[in-house]
Amino acid sequence: MTSRRSGRPAVRPGADALAALRLVTETLADRKAIDPLVLDLRGLTGAADYFVIVSGTSDAHVRGMAEHLMTALAPRGIAPHHVEGLGQGRWVLLDYVDFVVHVFHPELREFYQLERLWSDAPVLGAVTPGGLGRGGRSKG
Repeated sequence: MTSRRSGRPAVRPGADALAALRLVTETLADRKAIDPLVLDLRGLTGAADYFVIVSGTSDAHVRGMAEHLMTALAPRGIAPHHVEGLGQGRWVLLDYVDFVVHVFHPELREFYQLERLWSDAPVLGAVTPGGLGRGGRSKG
């Protein structure tokens, strides 16, 4: 199995993306992620199928969530293809090929507004332990 983006081997052949997303959201919830959101980008871009977007309360919290996520996924054979921003802890991007996890400091999340940039993407709702399904986008 290869990635649509580059032809390189997928991070985990045969992995069920929704199961991986469920694990990601549960792991981030365990570390007190703020305002978790999963966007379904299929059909909108070839960059990734999903974006997971969360916030932390500080640079240390952002770094800690990202590091914990990588540690939690590694035993399952799920490793990021690319990591950006881990040292600074303001915006950590973890690229797992089929999905990209964005862990933001609140100020940067507000500044970049990925949710607004990708407003055409459906939101997978109920991003809580045990629940990851279709949901509506709340606009406010």
